[in-house]
Parts: sequence; structure tokens; C-alpha cells
Amino acid sequence: MEKIRTLIVDDEPLARERIADLLDGDAEFEIVGECGDGLAAVAAIEAHKPDLLFLDVQMPELDGFGVLEAIEETPVIIFVTAYDQYALRAFEVHALDYLLKPFDRERFDKALQRAKRQIARERAGTVNQELVALLADLKSRPKPLERLVIKAGGRVFFLRVDEIDWIEAAANYVKLHVGKDSHLLRETINGLAAKLDPDKFLRIHRSIIVNLERVKELQPWFHGDYVVILQDGTQLTSSRNYREHLRKLLGKSA
Repeated sequence: MEKIRTLIVDDEPLARERIADLLDGDAEFEIVGECGDGLAAVAAIEAHKPDLLFLDVQMPELDGFGVLEAIEETPVIIFVTAYDQYALRAFEVHALDYLLKPFDRERFDKALQRAKRQIARERAGTVNQELVALLADLKSRPKPLERLVIKAGGRVFFLRVDEIDWIEAAANYVKLHVGKDSHLLRETINGLAAKLDPDKFLRIHRSIIVNLERVKELQPWFHGDYVVILQDGTQLTSSRNYREHLRKLLGKSA
């Protein structure tokens, strides 16, 4: 029988040990790793491709919600939390299950049996609709994007959007210019523009978005267009289709 590959993510070592001890007696499960924070969890999920993830909610660096948003292939999730306001209202509707700390073996075994059934269905080709709905909810939130997941050179790291100087379209990718560095992200410029805070980022061309905090000067150009000069001296030319965006910026500065 194929074992259920399991990853345990919790910032409390004793909590991770507790889950590992409870799993130890069940031969169907194989623990492929343990992580103490969300950033390590994202990397471990990418590396190990677990079937089952025990996931804490509140963790340093990146919380459980952030982990879900960052990964591409989502395993079966059992949330682990000491806060019922997260689990009882949100996760019971969308997630497979939750464990409210402190939990006993009977409650743990109940969650484990649900996980076994779910994984068996998925292996038979059944989609986890509840988890799909949870991810859809997370991604549809109107809160502007605060950070991006960058994958480069075999590593995963997080980039705060306010570190970005300007953004350039590159086919189905965007190039993020950050100081002297640049990073490719698999996202269209239209898709990214919709997620950024419009009070902080301005689209000046169909292929260019600028961080308003980096704009040093606007120079009038031909036909009512402008050259946008950034603090590092980078010069970007606006296009007439986005002229009104710049005029609104000039109006705010007046």
C-alpha cells in the first residue's frame, strides 16, 4: 500500500512532536518532514510533495494562510490552531478538518480517518472541492498584494511589493526591477496590476507599472506624454493611453 506522505508545520517543537508521536502508531503514514515556520514549509512542500499537511495558523515569517497562497499543488490540509476564531468559522466550511489545541487522541484519530478517506478519493481522481473553495476565497480578497513568491535558482523567497521600483511586461511574465536586481514572475502585467495597491503603483504604459514612491520627476514629452524619471535615474516613457493616470498624479501633487 502506498504510504501517505505527511508534513508537519508548527512553530512549537512540542506541538510537532505531539503530532509525530500520534502518527507513529499508524503504518499508513510516512513523515517526510517537519517545519517551524511558513517560509520553510513552502520550500518543504515544493521539495517533498506531501499528501497530507498538518498546518498551524499563526507562525512567524508566514502564517498558514500565506503558505496556502504560496504553493502551487495543495495537499490535504488539517489546520492546527489554538484559536477557535480561525477554525470554527472559516476552516470547518472549507478545510478538510481542524485540530483545536489542546486535542486528545480521539479527536486526532477522527481527523486522521477523514484524511485517509479524502486522500483515497483524491488518488481515485476526486477533486477536493472544499479546499479549492478555500483557495478561491483567499485569492479573491480585495486586500492589495503585499508580497510576492519568487522562485529562482532552485530556491523560494518572498519579495515585499514596496521594494519594487518598477515592473515591465515580458510576454506571460513580468520583470520586477528591484534596485540593481531583477526577477521574473510568471504573471501577466494585467493580472498583477489588478492586485497592486492603486495608491502606491501607477500604470503609465501597457507594459510598465511604476512604484510612486520611486518617482522623482515628470518631464513633459511630445503630444502630452511624459518621461517618468525614477530616483535611481531610470527613465520611462508613458503612453497616451495612460495619460490620464499621470494627470491624476499631477493633480494630487498640486
